[in-house]
Amino acid sequence: MDLTTKYMGLNLKNPIVPSSSPLSRHISTLRRMEDAGAGAVVLYSLFEEEIRMESKTLNEYLVQGTEIYPESITFFPEAPSYRMVGPEAYLEHVQRAKAALDIPVIASLNGVSTGGWIEYASKIEEAGADALELNIYYIPTQSELTGGEVEDIYVEVLRDVKQAVNIPVAMKLSPYFSALANMSHRLVDAGADALIFFNRFYQPDLDLENLEVVPHLVLSESYEMRLPLRWIALLYGRVETDLALTTGVHTAEDVLKGLAAGATVSMMASELLENGLGRIGEILADVALWLVENEYNSLDELRGSLSQVNVAAPAAFERANYIQVVSSYGPGYV
Repeated sequence: MDLTTKYMGLNLKNPIVPSSSPLSRHISTLRRMEDAGAGAVVLYSLFEEEIRMESKTLNEYLVQGTEIYPESITFFPEAPSYRMVGPEAYLEHVQRAKAALDIPVIASLNGVSTGGWIEYASKIEEAGADALELNIYYIPTQSELTGGEVEDIYVEVLRDVKQAVNIPVAMKLSPYFSALANMSHRLVDAGADALIFFNRFYQPDLDLENLEVVPHLVLSESYEMRLPLRWIALLYGRVETDLALTTGVHTAEDVLKGLAAGATVSMMASELLENGLGRIGEILADVALWLVENEYNSLDELRGSLSQVNVAAPAAFERANYIQVVSSYGPGYV
């Protein structure tokens, strides 16, 4: 069975890609992912806050003690005049991963602003990454900020990164845009080589005992895949870029549904964190078996077959689907 695919111009032996997670922090684990059958890997993210913090720490060391003599205050310029050294450990990790693996290595940047953050996109390319994933984790809490201005932030970051690098760039999206189809087109026009549906906004919890806000990580479940699956099916054939499915991918059936909707690759992390890297090989075997049993010769024959442009009732993806769902459940009495 031919499971090969092409993602952002990169040749992958199959469509399963471990997404950005703590699993990618160790080269030995990355090798195990490759041995298990992963088509590519996405490294853990380099966060904008890490770059800012390291630059701030450097500046504090440089100016420490200069206030002893009045004339020494001018010995060092302010931090913006320095070229930020940044978290070199991440760049070294990219280099080591690329040297250790034969499958494509995709780096990840998580932030929201341009400037020094964009500079590290270029450094990541120099370190050998095959592609770059942008994960803009931004919650617009300012009441004066309009939806259009929020969209402009995403487009500006993508455009600046594309100008800084020559490797493919994927944009990991949030599901909360008011006009997601239009936003997807804007990002493709700005140069996105792939759109990834969707990132997860981890919601904090409240500790009533200690009256504190606490972080609360919950791993995904398969049902969460329905939202990204729907949007991939809606956009397949309408935007000229690769579409990637993430969030809720746990089984071979999930991967096959993603392909039928129009996804080029399916990304997973929670399943691997819960049940081990061996799940990659198991899922691949089940995908291949299903394709054989259903007389498919390759992934391309399945891809997009259940997208909106190819189904007999395209309205099922839109308003009619809502009406059907809310009318389908009864409490068991009249």
